[in-house]
Amino acid sequence: MEILYEDNHIIIVSKAAGEITQGDRTGDVPLPEIVKSYLKRKYHKPGDVFLGVVHRLDRPVSGLVVFARTGKALSRLGRMFASRCGVCKTYWAITPACPPQQAGTLVHWLTRDERANRARAYDHEVPGSKRAELEYRVLRRSERYWLLEITLHTGRHHQIRCQLSAVGCPIRGDLKYGSKRSLPDGSISPHARRIELEHPVSHKMIDVCAPLPDDPLWKVFGAEEEGKPVQKNENPQCGGGGEGSAVD
Repeated sequence: MEILYEDNHIIIVSKAAGEITQGDRTGDVPLPEIVKSYLKRKYHKPGDVFLGVVHRLDRPVSGLVVFARTGKALSRLGRMFASRCGVCKTYWAITPACPPQQAGTLVHWLTRDERANRARAYDHEVPGSKRAELEYRVLRRSERYWLLEITLHTGRHHQIRCQLSAVGCPIRGDLKYGSKRSLPDGSISPHARRIELEHPVSHKMIDVCAPLPDDPLWKVFGAEEEGKPVQKNENPQCGGGGEGSAVD
C-alpha cells in the first residue's frame, strides 16, 4: 500500500495486487484495517478510527482506492460514485489479443453467477442482466501484448474482465475469463491507473495517478509512458500476436 493523497476528509491509496478491500474467508487483513492502523499511528488517535469504504477492487487487481475519513465525505462520495457524476476512473489493462478496433465502445448485458463469482456477457438483454458499457483505446503494444486504456460508463461486477473477454481479449493472467496461463504472483493485469474527482467538501478537482505494478511487462509499458528507450515494437497497430510463454 502506498499513500498517494491525504487530507482531513479523504485518503487515496495505491493497492497492490493480492491486497483485499473487504474481509473474506482467508482471514487476511483487509486494506481498510491497514489504512486505519496507519492513521491511528500518524495522528496518535486513542480510540477507533473512522474510515469509509467508497469502492472496491478485486483482490488480484492493483491500483487506486479511495477512502473517506469523515461521514460527510463518505455520504457525498457514495452519491458521486453511484451516479458517476464528478468522478472519472481510468483503467489500464494488458491483453494478449488486439481488440476489434484501435478505439471503440463495448456494450453488453451482464449476468452474475454468485456461486462461481463471475459474470457472463450477452450481446442482447436477457432476464436478470444489466447493461454494461465501456470505452477503450489501444495505447501501445509489445511483441505479444497490447496495452489498453479503459473508461467505464457503468460499474458492473467484473465488467472490464468480462467485456474484454467477450470480444476475444482476455486480460493477461485472468484464468477465470479465458487467459491461457496465470501469473506467478496470482495477479491479473487490469490496473486502476487514474482517478479524477471533485473533492466532496472543497469541491476542487483532484487528479491522482497510481504507479504501475513492479512487473517486467508493466515496466516496459511504463518506460514508454515516461519516454525512455524501449527495445520493443512501439507501433500500436493490430495484427499478429498471441499469448506466448515469455513476458515481453
